[in-house]
Amino acid sequence: MKEVVSIVKIGGNVIEDDHALDQFLNSFSKLKGPKVLIHGGGKLATKLATRLGIPSNMVDGRRITDKETVDVITMVYAGLANKKIVAQLQSKGINALGMSGADGNSIQAHKRPVKEIDYGFVGDIDGINSKMIANLLGTGITPVFCAISHDGKGQLLNTNADTIAAEISIAMASYYEVILYYCFEKKGVLMHIEDENSVIEHINTTTYKELLDKGIIADGMLPKLHNCFHALEHNVAKVCLGDVGMLQKNAELFTTITL
Repeated sequence: MKEVVSIVKIGGNVIEDDHALDQFLNSFSKLKGPKVLIHGGGKLATKLATRLGIPSNMVDGRRITDKETVDVITMVYAGLANKKIVAQLQSKGINALGMSGADGNSIQAHKRPVKEIDYGFVGDIDGINSKMIANLLGTGITPVFCAISHDGKGQLLNTNADTIAAEISIAMASYYEVILYYCFEKKGVLMHIEDENSVIEHINTTTYKELLDKGIIADGMLPKLHNCFHALEHNVAKVCLGDVGMLQKNAELFTTITL
């Protein structure tokens, strides 16, 4: 029987709130067994860009990443946000190692081809260095990945953190039984968007289709759920969605997704 690994992705809202971040890292540090953390940091990047006089250009919630913006997100994601998380995990007894996709050649990607929109230096993932990550986990190290990949030719690329979490989970499924957690500001997938407690506790392939047909899952939840099912279809055991409280031992109100 394979050992369980917990792979957890947190959003920028948690990173920006010191109390929420500390609460989350307390829960994360108490998870049994090997674990991996993936984080974004978009709001912090936008703040720094504004201070530097660099405009942030968003289309449908996605950042257009020009040369100056790559520099800013690298400073924030791989620098400030990443090292802040790593230092706090060390204070909680977790031997964390902060990484971008270039470190250890861990996340290889290519620059997204231009179709209707030129997203600039945005990466679509080609491969994960699964052996290297598994070796780190085997030595008791907790990798902390920011949302940056690289193209193997010296170029860093802004890459969706939800997608990185799904692809690392898939890569680790050869070595472990993988549980993937997406921590965000909601308590889970909601039946009624205006009711914070209307959490749909279990979703499978059949109910997912019904929720799509009824328009209950829409907008920003669509790509998140796509990543969830993509991971499940590639041997990830289960995916959980919820707020920072989801990782606590007695947590009840969150969404579990299985095939």
